[in-house]
Amino acid sequence: MQGCRPHLAFAEKGEEAIKFYVSLIPNSRIIDIQRYGEGGPLPAGSLMWATFELDGREYSAFDGGPTFKFETGFSLFVTCDTQEEIDRLWDAFSDGGEEGQCGWFKDRYGLSWQVAPTELAEMMGNPAGGDVGAMMQALSQMKKLDIAGLRAAYEGAWVA
Repeated sequence: MQGCRPHLAFAEKGEEAIKFYVSLIPNSRIIDIQRYGEGGPLPAGSLMWATFELDGREYSAFDGGPTFKFETGFSLFVTCDTQEEIDRLWDAFSDGGEEGQCGWFKDRYGLSWQVAPTELAEMMGNPAGGDVGAMMQALSQMKKLDIAGLRAAYEGAWVA
């Protein structure tokens, strides 16, 4: 086997989306972009193929036309160490998109994302250290995740 990586099939504006993602996620870059020429299945200049990295992980993508739509069952998951990182990414990604519950949203290109604090997994994985149920209840009431609120719930100091 030569490798395995996520491939994103955009209806349109894939190159715009990739440039946007790379501008927001540290340790990211565009490796290669190829565009359709005249006579292709999509308008000349549309994204025929791209290879890029987000946080050092390689992806590929193309514009496939209107039959290609992203579903909520697939999302990209971003962990952040600080509330400032969560706020920056949430504001940028959700601009023109659709906010959901529990740190989920769809960006303006239709791709689902989750933005969560790094310590969320730590709290979920340590039920002896706090109240995971209360933390999950707090999480379910949030759109953009709030580290202080999640921590307060986990530590027993959160009020719904």
